[in-house]
Amino acid sequence: MRVSSARPPILFVALCAVLLPGCDSSSDAGGERRSTAPASAVRVVASTNVYGDIVRQVGGDRVAVESIISDPAQDPHSYEASSRNQLALSRARVVVENGGGYDDFIGKMLRAANNTSVDVVNVVQVSGKTAPAGGELNEHVWYDLPTAGRLATRLADALTRADPADGAFFHRNAEAFGGRLASLEAEEARIKADHPGTAVAVTEPVPLYLTEASGLRDMTPADFSAAVEEGTEVPASSMRQMLDLFTGKRVKALVYNQQTTGPQTEKVKKAAVDNGIPVVPVTETLPQGQDYVSWMKANIDALRKALGP
Repeated sequence: MRVSSARPPILFVALCAVLLPGCDSSSDAGGERRSTAPASAVRVVASTNVYGDIVRQVGGDRVAVESIISDPAQDPHSYEASSRNQLALSRARVVVENGGGYDDFIGKMLRAANNTSVDVVNVVQVSGKTAPAGGELNEHVWYDLPTAGRLATRLADALTRADPADGAFFHRNAEAFGGRLASLEAEEARIKADHPGTAVAVTEPVPLYLTEASGLRDMTPADFSAAVEEGTEVPASSMRQMLDLFTGKRVKALVYNQQTTGPQTEKVKKAAVDNGIPVVPVTETLPQGQDYVSWMKANIDALRKALGP
């Protein structure tokens, strides 16, 4: 999904800087719990709590992280940036953005903040992924485990530049994080071995890196997922094709983005349930109480369960 934004008044940001010194914050996985950061901590702003959590896992108590979007119930399309976000970006040493058109509000706010010393980590660039010939980039790169591993390394480098004394600490944490990802990649490989080429459908491209790594074949009509992602009306022919996947039992599972729903996706979900096709819910931000690794493991486990033995 692509995130929209509104640029806040600069004067109000300045007032916030003067009147609200308590704007220093850190956010835990899946939530907005905040605490005053140590003066020595590296200030980091992440566009979503997915990236905020990876920063936390690499930076530990040496970073103060603020994640702009953290609510799993929030539709990223409807997000409007606040003066608090602007203030945090103006003071950050490191900023993590998804890129690829997903969170363009970050770049706009950074330009308004005039923070020329910040180290901006663009995760799409880190991923190395590009749009296929004649197609569009799937910007939901956080569902790609190798990208998460490369991001951890890139973050360790960025944090080391901000805090050279703790560089070895950051790189050890990034390596440990990569080890935890390796076990998840092995689980994807097992699904691929057990269910090679198994057909599934998705409501939009959010989970496709996960399903592709698991060896699954996406049967979703291109016009359907494109319309859902852009928030436009699904063509009637594409809706019929999508519903036929379930009435004809041509797919083994529906992977459903429960964070951005509407009448069209609800109709598809009902068709899956009515025809005994398992529904695997996914989100674009961390659920409350989970970190990146536990979240991805839960997604992989749910997918495996849906596909059956």
